[in-house]
Amino acid sequence: MIREYKTEDTDALIAIWDNAEPLAHPFLSDDVRNQVRRDTANIYLPNAETWVLENEGAPVGFIAMIGTEIGGLFLAPSEQGKGMGRKMVDHIVAIKGPLTVEVFKDNKIGLPFYERYGFVIIGEGVFDASGDETFKMAMPAS
Repeated sequence: MIREYKTEDTDALIAIWDNAEPLAHPFLSDDVRNQVRRDTANIYLPNAETWVLENEGAPVGFIAMIGTEIGGLFLAPSEQGKGMGRKMVDHIVAIKGPLTVEVFKDNKIGLPFYERYGFVIIGEGVFDASGDETFKMAMPAS
């Protein structure tokens, strides 16, 4: 089930982030990771349009939207590779239409996921906090 974020989800979603983020971004320093973790809990989750994926009533993933841009998509490692990320993106596409995302070039989980989904690279950028290079990606309009 996918539902809207509630404030009481924060600890569970940060626990998911704690387990999934280092797998996607092993190249980030601990200082950057700790700052992003704080920002996720205090800024991104409360201010983005966040949706929670539940399995048997417990959160197992989330997708945070800023307009039509995916600000973050994280799944518990035990749920990865089961089509749950696609399910969350499908849910948002049904609401908002074609989406965009910015993903680290070195993200060995997210980048292939978005490419398989059909996102195409439309530009490049840099994550200011770390200097790591990113790809700006978009879904082709159907």
